[in-house]
Amino acid sequence: MNEIVREFLLETHENLAQLDLDLVTLEKEPTERETLARVFRTLHTVKGTAGFLGLPKLQTVSHAAENLLSRLRAGELAFQGDIASTLLTVVDAVRAMLASIEATENEGSVEYGELIQSLERLTRENAGPVGVKPAAPPRAEPPPPSVRSGPQEQQTAAMAALPSAAGQSLSLEPADGAEPRAAAVSDSSIRVDVGLLNKLMNLVGELVLARNQIMQCSAAQGDDGFFGPVQRLNQLTTELQAGVMKTRMQPIGNIWAKFPRLVRDISVACNKKVRLEMEGKETELDRSIIESIRDPLTHLVRNAIDHGIETPADREARGKLPEGRLSLRAFHEGGKVIIEISDDGCGIDPVRVRDKAIAVKLITPEQAARMSDREIINLIFMPGFSTAERVSNFSGRGVGMDVVRTNIEKVGGSVDVDSRLGEGTTVKMKIPLTLAIIPALTVTSDGDRYAIPQVSLLELVRLEGEQGQHGIEDIHGAPVYRLRGSLLPIVYLKEQLQLDHSTGANSGLNIVVLQADERQFGLVVDEIHDTEEIVVKPLQKQLKGIGLFAGATIMGDGKVALILDVLGLAQRAHVVSEVRERSTPSKTGTSGIIVGDRQTVLVCAARDGSRIGIPLSLVARLEEFPSSSLERVGSNHVVQYRDEILPLIDVARALRQCDRAAAGSHGADRDDAGEINDLSSVQVVVYAVPNGHVGLVVREIVDVVEEAIVTRARARRAGVLYTAVIQGRVTEFIDIEKIVRTVDPELFEYPTPA
Repeated sequence: MNEIVREFLLETHENLAQLDLDLVTLEKEPTERETLARVFRTLHTVKGTAGFLGLPKLQTVSHAAENLLSRLRAGELAFQGDIASTLLTVVDAVRAMLASIEATENEGSVEYGELIQSLERLTRENAGPVGVKPAAPPRAEPPPPSVRSGPQEQQTAAMAALPSAAGQSLSLEPADGAEPRAAAVSDSSIRVDVGLLNKLMNLVGELVLARNQIMQCSAAQGDDGFFGPVQRLNQLTTELQAGVMKTRMQPIGNIWAKFPRLVRDISVACNKKVRLEMEGKETELDRSIIESIRDPLTHLVRNAIDHGIETPADREARGKLPEGRLSLRAFHEGGKVIIEISDDGCGIDPVRVRDKAIAVKLITPEQAARMSDREIINLIFMPGFSTAERVSNFSGRGVGMDVVRTNIEKVGGSVDVDSRLGEGTTVKMKIPLTLAIIPALTVTSDGDRYAIPQVSLLELVRLEGEQGQHGIEDIHGAPVYRLRGSLLPIVYLKEQLQLDHSTGANSGLNIVVLQADERQFGLVVDEIHDTEEIVVKPLQKQLKGIGLFAGATIMGDGKVALILDVLGLAQRAHVVSEVRERSTPSKTGTSGIIVGDRQTVLVCAARDGSRIGIPLSLVARLEEFPSSSLERVGSNHVVQYRDEILPLIDVARALRQCDRAAAGSHGADRDDAGEINDLSSVQVVVYAVPNGHVGLVVREIVDVVEEAIVTRARARRAGVLYTAVIQGRVTEFIDIEKIVRTVDPELFEYPTPA
């Protein structure tokens, strides 16, 4: 049986048992508002799920009952005995349909027209406010014949398939001549409180620690008589651990199973074509995490279709296929579970986000001018913020993305957005290690032990003697090791932990080859020990901000070892790019580049002698062209570059043009554009725009520096974000997008298909 249907049957049977009790209670105490609300929620859930699973009879009956309950809840009707009898008949009808679904995979041939008519008749009656009219005794008339008469044998047979749900007594032995009934869903499953599972998991974790300590003692004593029982304890503990963990783990496919229908319905409602791709459905997560990410995933899928993916006509106008792509991907990386939701839609426009944030007074124009695109996009996580021009059935109320972040952070995770205008958006959720038991490699650095999750481990390398002394090469200040012809970046654990970096004169090197964010690097440690199963304990909040540790564990000798966060370690060592989200502007007090933060900056000299800075992350390439390769197109210069025509913009001239535009003057620049030809060669900073690339012409590319920005001031002219002191010199950080838009706005328009 389909797992979703099985879960629906199990949950609904439990809810129906509670419905019986609640309806009887309401018949005696018709003013019990909380009980009435619970009955309404239960039937509302049944109706919604029945519609999702394609069960029209069940949906129609529960919908009619929901309408009646809606008037009762609003105080427009009084709960009376005839209403109680009819609703109890609804419960019996739902049970019969569930039994038929389980036995024959359909709702059966029984029709419930008269029951629906009775519900509609009661709904139309206006009996005054609740409590005014006393509850009447149940009517003597029989329930609707569609339930009690007609094909009664079919209904009875269907209900017989689930006697416990229908209120019949259970018998351990079949009656004489009767066929033993098949086990029902409700008989084969039992619900256990998650708190009890958590306690059981903690106890198993402590048992694993005790097992590790006993095995260490056994190995040290060398008692053969003690060896057998210890091995048996080890085997039983391993099996118990696997069983308990399996009770908590669920494949993420259980959540994803509802998305094909969801995507289909939303895309039809939005007049869009969307192809759903899912990868990694077998990735297992803890049940508590599954519940925490269910709603965030649903909201992100809705947003991707409603806001991200364009209509077929718009996509074709932009040179895309008329059918959009929505991808869900889950995988393990660096001891974490990574979940990505990607679309190839229009992306997030940082300009639109910035303007809306200013309009709703979330940030000031001065703050916005200093913000990077990445920081602006992260404003979508602020409570109540939405760029939607209208409220649709699926989004636009500004109550979604902040809930996404809140729910993910509750389980210690993080959420990051990467969006390219016109290309699409990817939302990446990182779920950290929670209380679990994992295999890990233990290493030692400066006398302290650390654990490395085995999921990030690729291989171990030992360099002896001369190779240990000279095997590590230095390329542009970065240590690397040639591993089978490839350069492997090297990270020293002592250096990252700010420990003593000295090594013995003749000592070898131990390199643990790891992978983080699809990049490999070698971690140099003092000693490498064995691989063993460890119990992951969460870190206290005082240590979570360090970024180097994913948790802690207790080793077999009772000492504590920290678990290394492989991805955080790689980011700290600049092996992979920094992707962890920063605080919002309201928390930092600044935007874009944060005061005191170390940044990698390209420093150039413009033709007017000013010194300009560009964050290196914005630079596509650095090029130098001979002036003879420059060509004229109208009043501008271009150069043939990598199978495209690269427009050239003189930064100094563009800044003057921005100043004139800000002052309201549109006269011609006194400097002729042909001055570029006076140089023997032209140094160019290549910057990516939607139409391809644009070249920013400077007099000289001075240096690439990594420096903490300590002193900064507001801009003194248009086209400049702010000024800061870099290498002891005042440097202007230019607003590249504003400069390019001022000189040639068409560079930011999307290409029209041929």
